Amino acid sequence: MSEIIIEARGHFEVWTINGEARRNALSVAFMKELDENVRRVSGRERAVRAVVLRGAGDKAFCAGADLKERAKMKPEDVPHFLAEVRRIFRSIEQSDTVFIAYLNGVAFGGGTELSLCCDLRVIAPEAQMGLTEVKLGIIPGAGGTQRLPRLVGRGVAKELILTGRRVGAEEAVRLGLAARVGTQPDAEALAQTICENAPIAVALAKHAIDEGAHLELDAALAFEQEQYKVTLDTEDRWEGLAAFVEKRAPVYKGR
Repeated sequence: MSEIIIEARGHFEVWTINGEARRNALSVAFMKELDENVRRVSGRERAVRAVVLRGAGDKAFCAGADLKERAKMKPEDVPHFLAEVRRIFRSIEQSDTVFIAYLNGVAFGGGTELSLCCDLRVIAPEAQMGLTEVKLGIIPGAGGTQRLPRLVGRGVAKELILTGRRVGAEEAVRLGLAARVGTQPDAEALAQTICENAPIAVALAKHAIDEGAHLELDAALAFEQEQYKVTLDTEDRWEGLAAFVEKRAPVYKGR
């Protein structure tokens, strides 16, 4: 059985974590398949410009680690598995493809961490998020202690991580954890809007934001300028200018 159900939607895809019985928890098999698909869409062809990631069913986006599977692991195997999770999550961030997490249900622990490495998060009205690891005697181990402060600030991140508190949809948006409250069609509409733009420009803007956030301002501005220069020699730039003059929708090819 496939761990991810993939549906094509033109220039974007919808990936459904196919593990409803385990509340779409992060299993070894799922991570392997996630890795394979991130590699597939991260090639130079730019055929897939965005991905909407959701969980099967309507109860959970991803409830975190598969604790039953984790309990069977040898102690020495756990650090290796977590290293793989961190590597795969990082590859999502570094991909030219835009990833949108649609939190159609609860996202706890590793589920929230998976959503944090995506570029955007749309959360269903009844969904909840939370880094709840301290309640199990551990800490977030797949980037949560680093990505959350960068997203919402250290004070808010400490309050959420140290208490293990769960956050509802409206508060998630207010804190900056999610971009908006919405439905799957809303998440897909967001992906479609992004796909209508020049894919090279979208990818470079994504990287400029992410990499620049870790730099001193002057260095970040210089990095932005480097990314901007790349767009000047693209066919898409000329197509965008021509479409504007001709008062028509541009047809971008990622070249």
